[in-house]
Amino acid sequence: MKNKVSPSPETQQEALKIAKATQKPGQTKEQTKLIAQGIEKGIAQYKKQQKEKARQADKAKKKARKVKQTQFEVEPDMRPESSLSTANHSRFPFIPWTLLVVSWLGFIFYAVKL
Repeated sequence: MKNKVSPSPETQQEALKIAKATQKPGQTKEQTKLIAQGIEKGIAQYKKQQKEKARQADKAKKKARKVKQTQFEVEPDMRPESSLSTANHSRFPFIPWTLLVVSWLGFIFYAVKL
């Protein structure tokens, strides 16, 4: 069983206003009332559709946020910290030794000149 929710008074007034604005000459009050009820149903259906669209959009946002959060949590774990520090040393293993030798040669050269 569907629960029939009566439209708000504002919706009823708006529907009656629209029905009266489109009223034809010779149209009875009963006909105008029926037209207003049809407009109320249309407004209610439109509001229901908009609520459903908003719910779907919220679900999509939450899902996207959750996916993004899980990707953010997974990415740092994919590369251990030890591999990051060794990666730099494996590319240029000779740089520290080269700097040490050059500095000692510079010191010896400076000491001999004095």
